[in-house]
Amino acid sequence: MRQARSNFQVPTRFPGPAGGASSLLGGFGGCFAPETLMQNLLDLETSWLEAREDPEFQLELDLLLTTYAGRATPLSDAPRLSELVGAEVLLKREDLLHTGAHKLNNTIGQCLLAKRAGKTRIIAETGAGQHGVASATTAARLGLECVVYMGARDAARQAPNVSRMKLLGARVELVESGAQTLKDAVDEAMRAWVEDPDGSHYVLGSALGPHPFPRIVADFQSVIGREARAQVKERTGGRPDAVVACVGGGSNAIGIFRGFLDDEDVELVGVEAGGQGVETGAHAARFSGGSPGVLHGTHTYLLQDGGGQVRETTSVSAGLDYPAVGPEHAALHALGRARYGAASDEAALAAFQVLAKREGILPALETSHAVAWIMENAEELRGKRVLVNLSGRGDKDLDTVLRVLGERL
Repeated sequence: MRQARSNFQVPTRFPGPAGGASSLLGGFGGCFAPETLMQNLLDLETSWLEAREDPEFQLELDLLLTTYAGRATPLSDAPRLSELVGAEVLLKREDLLHTGAHKLNNTIGQCLLAKRAGKTRIIAETGAGQHGVASATTAARLGLECVVYMGARDAARQAPNVSRMKLLGARVELVESGAQTLKDAVDEAMRAWVEDPDGSHYVLGSALGPHPFPRIVADFQSVIGREARAQVKERTGGRPDAVVACVGGGSNAIGIFRGFLDDEDVELVGVEAGGQGVETGAHAARFSGGSPGVLHGTHTYLLQDGGGQVRETTSVSAGLDYPAVGPEHAALHALGRARYGAASDEAALAAFQVLAKREGILPALETSHAVAWIMENAEELRGKRVLVNLSGRGDKDLDTVLRVLGERL
C-alpha cells in the first residue's frame, strides 16, 4: 500500500460554515490504500470536487434531501430534560429524517456520485444497521444494486434493521470473522471493493477511511450544522454555548460541528462509548484509551496494544463499537477545538429512559451517550444553552434495551 501524493494528501484545513477556511488538520488523515484502489480514490476525489461546483448535481441533491429524505429536520425544545439538568437543551432532530437517522444525508450524496461515475453497484458496511438501511433505501430509489456487510454479532442485536435492508432489496453479507462488529464489516467491504473497483462504489458510512472519504462524508453531513446554526439563531437570537454529539466514526458529530467551527465561543463536545468503564479496558473510547495510528486507510486515534495490534471494543451501542475515530475529530482534539468525553453503557441506558419518560422520545443508544454526558455534567452546564444532535431513533435498539434492563422496567 502507498500514501497518495499530489493533491491527494492530508487535507490542510476545515471548511467553515460558509465554505471558508478555519482550523488546521494537524497531520491526521491521509490515504493508505491498496494500489488497486488508488485510481478509484483519485477519481472519486475529482468527481466529488466537480460535483460540489455543479449546480445540476447540487439541485438534484437538494431536491432528494427535501422531498425524499425530509429535510430540514426540526429543532426541538426539551423542557423536561432542561429542567432536570438546569440548562436550556435543544435537540436537532435527525431521528425524524427518513430511515430514522442522519445516515441518509451521506448515502444520497455518495450514491449520486456513484451514478455520476457510471457505477451500477454500491457496497456498504454497517454496525447499528442505520447506514445499511440508508444505503439500501437510496440504492432502491436510484436503481442501484446494493450489498451490505455487517458483523454477525451486530446483526443479532440489530435484527430489525437486517430485515429492513432485505425488504429494501439489499443483499446482506454477515461477517463471522474477528469480533463480528463494525471493524470487521469495514474490512470485508473494503476487500469487496478491491475485487471490483470499476463496477462498484464503496459508500463508506462514517467520516473515516482513506482520503477523500472523511471529507466527502463530512461534506454531505454538514447540512446538519448549517441548518442547526440557522435554527438556533432564529429561535434564540444567538448561538448555543455548547454543541454535543455522540462519536463512533464521527459523521453525525462532524456534521453538526461543521456549522460552529469558526464560533470560538461555542464549545464542541464529542461523546464516545465508555462501555463497562474506561478504567476496565472494556470500552470504545479512543481519546481516553487510545493513541495515534493507522486503521482502514487513515491516520487517527485508535485503540491498539503496545505492538500496534487493534484492540477489541465493548459497547452496548453497535454504532459506537469501533476502534478508531474519524481523522477530523483527531485533529480537533489535538488542536483543542473540541473536547471528547465518554459515557458508560449504564449511563447511556439511564439517559435512554430519561429521554423516553421526560420527552416522549426513544433515542438511539448512540445518541443516548450524548444525553448521558449532559446529565453527568449538569453542574458545569447549569444556565447554559446546549444543542444536542439527536442522531437517530431508538426503534432498532429496543431488543437490546429490553434485554439489558429486564426486570427494572
